Amino acid sequence: MRTIGRIVICLSLFAAIAISNVGAVFAQYEPGDEAPHFVLEDVYGRMHKLSSMEDNSLIILYFFDTESSSSQEGLLSLNKLLNQFPAADLLVWGITKSTKNKVSDFIVEHDAGFPVMIDNKDVSAKYDAEFILPTIYILGPELKIIDYFQGVGQTTEKMLLALAERELQRDEAPVALALAKEIQEKNPDNFEAKTLYGYAALKADRKEEAEDVFMDLAGQSGEAKISGMEGLVKMNFEKGNPTQALEIAEAVEEQAPERGYVNVLKGDYLYSQNKEEAATEEYEKAVAKSDGISFQKAYAHNQYGRLQANLGNYDQARIHYDQAIDFDPHNLVAMSNKGVTYQKEGDLEQALAAFQNAMKVNKNDTYSEILARKTQELINLKKNIAEKERVDRLVKELADRFRKQSKPFSFFNKEDRWTSRPMIVTFIDFQEKGGLAARDGISSVMTAQLTEMLNQTGRVQVVERIIMDRLLEELNLGTSDLADPNTALKLGRILAAKIVATGSLLHLADSSLLSLRLIDSETTAIPKVLTRKLAPGAMNLDEEIQYLNRQILQTVVTKYPLKGFIVQAEGDGAIINLGSNQGVVLGTLFEVLEEGKAIKYKGKVMKGLPAQIGKIEVVRVEPDMCSVRIVEQNRPLQTDDKIQEVAGVFAGTESG
Repeated sequence: MRTIGRIVICLSLFAAIAISNVGAVFAQYEPGDEAPHFVLEDVYGRMHKLSSMEDNSLIILYFFDTESSSSQEGLLSLNKLLNQFPAADLLVWGITKSTKNKVSDFIVEHDAGFPVMIDNKDVSAKYDAEFILPTIYILGPELKIIDYFQGVGQTTEKMLLALAERELQRDEAPVALALAKEIQEKNPDNFEAKTLYGYAALKADRKEEAEDVFMDLAGQSGEAKISGMEGLVKMNFEKGNPTQALEIAEAVEEQAPERGYVNVLKGDYLYSQNKEEAATEEYEKAVAKSDGISFQKAYAHNQYGRLQANLGNYDQARIHYDQAIDFDPHNLVAMSNKGVTYQKEGDLEQALAAFQNAMKVNKNDTYSEILARKTQELINLKKNIAEKERVDRLVKELADRFRKQSKPFSFFNKEDRWTSRPMIVTFIDFQEKGGLAARDGISSVMTAQLTEMLNQTGRVQVVERIIMDRLLEELNLGTSDLADPNTALKLGRILAAKIVATGSLLHLADSSLLSLRLIDSETTAIPKVLTRKLAPGAMNLDEEIQYLNRQILQTVVTKYPLKGFIVQAEGDGAIINLGSNQGVVLGTLFEVLEEGKAIKYKGKVMKGLPAQIGKIEVVRVEPDMCSVRIVEQNRPLQTDDKIQEVAGVFAGTESG
């Protein structure tokens, strides 16, 4: 189970009698304000400081009374969530003016897995939580207040609903599902909870369940009906039923003209049909409308920002990314997209800050983590003068070679066409087609991660991403240029790469279809074509990249087995002329071959098939040579005996 972002729950156990069925009042602090800091001790004497939690992205301050069961309802629901997700990075605090004995009784009775602090510094007064309980604040990144609830009645539902929406935007669909389900169990008529449950089910790839939810809502009246119809518009677009989706969208526009979610969905569809002008009109309608759930409005601004970024209007794109974050402070997609715009403009410090903000929302977000790491490498390069000069010289040399179409350096000795050269692979960023993906930079993320994984195996050497990026910049080659296979092959050859990995990402309504081609730069043959359906967003991205890594490595091993010679043989060991530079790792198996006898047939002399005369295993690896132990031999091995890697038995195929 993936670790979710930390939720800090501060509980005020308060000896006052809770006021029943009191609605929300105006608080001293409002959304956007920073929550007041405090330091308190728990019942065991341990100190707890709120300011130390500023890196957490979702914080709940829950003030309640130990002697009022109605004010404890929401707290017990949160405690249930903790038990349901034991691997969650979730911290619970308790703050009370009650005696230690009462606090101890509460902890034992409810099996509370959180520390409880004694409020002897009027923290409750700071948060206007002295008289109306429960009082609940939800804080976002940097301890900013984003939600406020007070009083019993529907307070628990409102709090859990707000949390469900936040978790949905943090890409934590299982937690959002659990929260929405909890609300429905308490109040089956809460259509907002049912709506969020439908969208969480959709994100969790439980489409049939999501469709049932939306159908049920659409059969009701009022806002519930509109919410269900909006969900059905999204469902039908994802199922490939655009005609039905557009019909329902038209009905929503007639019945709820100020709700813009169906407009952004229409914009996504039109963009996928290459109707950019019509798509732009729908996106503009969507961001201009005021009604709808906050995550829907945030999505509209994100998509319009993506459109502007694709047009190179980065300032305009950032305005809409910021508006998406205003609607939803946990919108890590808009945060990372904002970072990509800075990265494309060369403002690396701003880009890194944006990626790090996204990681604060969800530290396990693969996109933001990889983009941040790549950006940090570029920043380090700028500071490392010697390394920068090396890269500059190499890029200039490669660019000149590309323009002159000079032949690359050959790793083969003219007298030795048998021995393998280093297996060098280069990635050309995938061409993105179809719809407008919510996240920018997916191609860069995938190729960067694959580069790192493949290099770690030792079997292949992948051209540094910094070198490739700088070279493309120097040559002024864009996506359309790289779509030309001849251009991709020319790049591969001047980089001395045996394999060029390129392809496309077709963004569909419910997923992205990856087509990855491995091209032999010398023969132009295609040893492998990989087609893979990728789930939207960051869900399962790690698993998908792991799968691609294994497939590429397996192709290299089976299609390009290592070949070399016995340099020296003595006793039960030998030395071969291959090493880590060619991709040999400990445990690699080789068969020793002997030239087959010539065959004369109908006047022609044909070369006979080689015969296996032994088998060896690598026990020590150096850059240009290896020591091996002789596993079996039909005759004593000799200098210049040919060796070839045993297909499919490379020791690193399970790596990554």
